[in-house]
Amino acid sequence: MTSFRQFRLACCLLLASASVSSGVLVGVPLAHAQDVPQSREEISLSFAPIVKQAAPAVVNVYAKQIVRTAPSPFADDPFFRHFFGDGGFGSPLGVPRERARNSLGSGVIVDASGLVVTNYHVIRGADEVKVALSDGREFEAEILLRDEQSDLAILKISDGNADFPTLSFADSDDLEVGDLVLAIGNPFGVGQTVTSGIVSAVARTEVGISDMAFFIQTDAAINPGNSGGALIDVKGRLVGINSAIFSRSGGSNGIGFAIPSNMAQAVAAQALAGGTEVVRPWIGATFQKVTPDIARSLDLPRPQGALVVKVFEGSPAEKAGLAVGDLVLAADDYEVANPRSLEYRLTIKGIGETEKLVVLRDGAEKTLTVSLESAPETVRADEQLLDGYSPLTGATVANLSPRLAERLRLPSDQEGVAVTKVEPRSPAAQLGLQPGDIVVALQGHAVASSRDLKRMTSQKQRLWRITVNRGGRLSRLVIGG
Repeated sequence: MTSFRQFRLACCLLLASASVSSGVLVGVPLAHAQDVPQSREEISLSFAPIVKQAAPAVVNVYAKQIVRTAPSPFADDPFFRHFFGDGGFGSPLGVPRERARNSLGSGVIVDASGLVVTNYHVIRGADEVKVALSDGREFEAEILLRDEQSDLAILKISDGNADFPTLSFADSDDLEVGDLVLAIGNPFGVGQTVTSGIVSAVARTEVGISDMAFFIQTDAAINPGNSGGALIDVKGRLVGINSAIFSRSGGSNGIGFAIPSNMAQAVAAQALAGGTEVVRPWIGATFQKVTPDIARSLDLPRPQGALVVKVFEGSPAEKAGLAVGDLVLAADDYEVANPRSLEYRLTIKGIGETEKLVVLRDGAEKTLTVSLESAPETVRADEQLLDGYSPLTGATVANLSPRLAERLRLPSDQEGVAVTKVEPRSPAAQLGLQPGDIVVALQGHAVASSRDLKRMTSQKQRLWRITVNRGGRLSRLVIGG
C-alpha cells in the first residue's frame, strides 16, 4: 500500500510539473491568464487616437450678457448730486448703468455647416455669443434655438464658407453601466481638457437638474466650464452632452450627469428644420408616478411604470384605446420607470411617428399603438401685458390650451389664464409671480380669458383679492391698492 501511495503521488507531481512547463496552470481558467498584457503594445494602450479624432469638434462657448442697472433713487436729490454727481465712476446718478456679465462653457459641433449643441444654462440671457475652436479660430455665433426644459441650446457659427470638424451621434440607448467614456470640455477656463471614466448609471430621472430629467451618470471628472461639452465612447462618437455635477464644494466628486445624445440629436434636428423652439409630441393623457402603495394595490413586485390618470376626449391616446387606470410598462420595447422616462421616449421619437406602448390592464398586458402629434391650440393664446394699477402689472398672461400647457409644463385641464412672462422689478415680480403660475380668480370673479384679466386690472381698487394656482396649490392673496 505504501508503495502504491508513493507511486500515485509521484504521478501527480509529474503532471503538475508538465502543466507548469507548458504554460498551463491546473485549476486556473485560461481567461484569467489572457487578462495579463502579453506585449509592449498592449501595455501602452492609449485613448490618444480617439481624442485626436473627437477633440477638434469640441469648442469653447463665450456668452456675454449686458446687464442694465436702474438709476439711483437719489438721482434728483441736490445733496447727493453735489457729492456724487458722476456716481463715482464717470456716470451720472440719474443714468442707468450697463455692465457685461460673462459666462464660459463648452459646445459640440454636430454638423459641418457649424451647428453647435451646448447647454441652455451656458447661454441663458446672452446678448452675444462667441465660439472658439481648439485650433485657435474664433467666430461669432447665432442662437438658433433655446430649450430650457431639456437644458439644451443650438448655435450656428456665423461663417458659411468654413467646413467645420464634427462629432457623429451614437445611440445613447446602447450605453451600459460600466462602459468606458471620455469627457471633453474647458473646465474653469484652463483650456481643452480630457477626463476618463465609466458610465455609472443610465436613465437617471430623479436628480432635479432640469425638467426633462433623463440623464447618463458618469464618474469622469466634470467641472464648471465642462457644461455643454462632449461625452464620447471608445469609438469617438457623441453619447452625451455634459450638463451638471453633484458637488457640495463646486469641484468634481465623481458624480456627473450628461444629457443623452438621442435627446441632443432630436433637438438639433428641429433646429436644422428651421424650428426656433422645441415642439414635443402630445398624446392627450396625463400620468402619475407609481408609489409603493399603488404598486402593492396592483400586485406589482416593485414601483414601476406610468399610471394613466386622465385621457382627453378626441386625443391620440383615446383613439389608441388608452384608458384611465392603465399602467404603461414599456414604450417601443424600452422599460418605462416613471412618467418622466415615458416623456423622454415620446420626445426622442418625434412628432409624426407612432409609439408602441405596453400597458397593464386588469392584470393582463396589452399593446397599443399611439400617434405622436403636436399639442392643439384649442383657443388662441392672445398674450396680454398687464399694465394697469394692480399688483399683477408687468405680467404677460395668455389663454390656456394644450399647446401652451405643454410649453409651460402645466396640466392641460386647468382653468384660468397662465403667466408666460414677468417683467423684472415690476409689481408682479415683487409679488413673486412666476411664468407657469395660473391666475384663477380676481376680486372673487373667475378669470375667463387674458383680455378679461386685462380689463379687470385696468381699474384702481382699495384691496386686491387674487387667487393663483402654482403647481396645483391655490394661494389666495389680499393686497392693498
